[in-house]
Amino acid sequence: MSEEVDISKALKAAIATGKVEFGVDQTEKAVKAGKAQMIVLADNCPSEFLVSNNKVKVHVYGGNNMELGALCGKPFSVSALAVIDKGTSNILTL
Repeated sequence: MSEEVDISKALKAAIATGKVEFGVDQTEKAVKAGKAQMIVLADNCPSEFLVSNNKVKVHVYGGNNMELGALCGKPFSVSALAVIDKGTSNILTL
């Protein structure tokens, strides 16, 4: 039994039970305001600020923005998201 966190399960739990902001602009605002506990970026995230940030934990998802959007259950692409409150998820252990 591996201890590896399942990113899709962890994300779905965070979205369902916690608070997650979607989109580059919202994610940048959350990081600048110090509200983001961690951020998840698609591998094609266009934001240099988020990619090079050292304020919060970053998880680079191994897929593009369309795949990350689908994983989040959204009908649109998601280049970046900020976990404000992890809820019952174990996403912060990624």
